[in-house]
Amino acid sequence: MSTTPLPAKASLSQLRARAKELRKAVAKGRPDAIERARAHHPAYDDATFTLRDAQLTIAREYGLASWPELMEKVATELVEGRELHRYFGVELNNETWDLLEEIDEMSPLEDQERLLYGAYAACLHWLEAGNEANHARGEHLIARVALRIGRIEVGLQHARRCLELIETHREQMSDWDEPFAREALARALAATGHTAAARAELEKARELTKLVANEGDRKVLEEEFAKEPWFGLTS
Repeated sequence: MSTTPLPAKASLSQLRARAKELRKAVAKGRPDAIERARAHHPAYDDATFTLRDAQLTIAREYGLASWPELMEKVATELVEGRELHRYFGVELNNETWDLLEEIDEMSPLEDQERLLYGAYAACLHWLEAGNEANHARGEHLIARVALRIGRIEVGLQHARRCLELIETHREQMSDWDEPFAREALARALAATGHTAAARAELEKARELTKLVANEGDRKVLEEEFAKEPWFGLTS
C-alpha cells in the first residue's frame, strides 16, 4: 500500500472536505474513489462506507493509522499552547456536527461513544481557550449528541446548562445562541415526556429566530428545526 507525504501546512478543514468528497464519490460508484478506498481501508465495504470510513481512508493515504492521528499531526505542526486548545475546539466541534446525522442510537456503541466524547472534548478545549459563549455552544452540542444517541437525561442536563450560561452571560452571546439553546431544551423536554413545556420552548425558539439579524444565521436555525429527532413533537 503506497502512501503520500502530508503537505506542508496541511489544513484539516481541507482534509475533512476531501473525506466528504470521497464518501460521495464512493456512494456514486466512481471507480477511482472505490479503488482508493479498497487500497487504504482495512475493511472496505461500499454498502456501508460512511464519513468515518472516508476519513480513515484519507489518513491511511498519508501513512497514518487513524483520523485522530492525522488530526493531531496537522494540529501540532500548526499551533501550540492556548491556540492548540482553540484549534482542537474548532476541529472537534466541526467534526462532531459532520457525524451527527450519520450516527444514532442504533449505531454501534463505539460510534456512539466517539460522537459523544468528541462533543465533550470540544467543550473541554473551549473551556481552556474560549469564553462563556463558546462554553454554551459546547453544552448545546453535547445535548444534541446525547439526545441523538438516546442518552436523554444527559441531553436534558446539558441543554439546561446551555440555557443557564446564556441567561447568565448575555453580553457575550450572539443573537442566535438563545434560540439554539431553547431548540435543544425543547427536544430534551419532549424526549422526557414534558410535551407542553417542550412546545413552549420550541415556540420561544421560533420567535427568537425571527429576531436574528443575519439571514444566513436564521436559515441555519430553521434547518436545524427541521431535523429529527423531535420525539413526537411537531417541529
